[in-house]
Amino acid sequence: MIVPLLSAEHRWSCPNCEATKLTREARPHTPFHPCRGLAGLMVPFVPDGTDCKVEAVEREDYTNGDLVQVDGNGRVIMAASITRDDGEDRVVYAPTATAKGSR
Repeated sequence: MIVPLLSAEHRWSCPNCEATKLTREARPHTPFHPCRGLAGLMVPFVPDGTDCKVEAVEREDYTNGDLVQVDGNGRVIMAASITRDDGEDRVVYAPTATAKGSR
């Protein structure tokens, strides 16, 4: 018995820049890219043809020396928001806490 192997093909694009990607992963996945339209911020691709808006959400609180995500313009970014007609998704860039200690 011969069993054909099915290849899933997914086409991705970005509404803010000209970047595109083709993947053949069968499992759920979302590739990311450094978006030229959002000053180099790593944001997810969206399925090609999706009517949506991808925006950077600036951090509005005090960073106090935390290791945070910044875009190419030096703005501290806390998330990327993907808004569609049926809802919103977010990619959160969590800050990294730092500590100093002595022995």
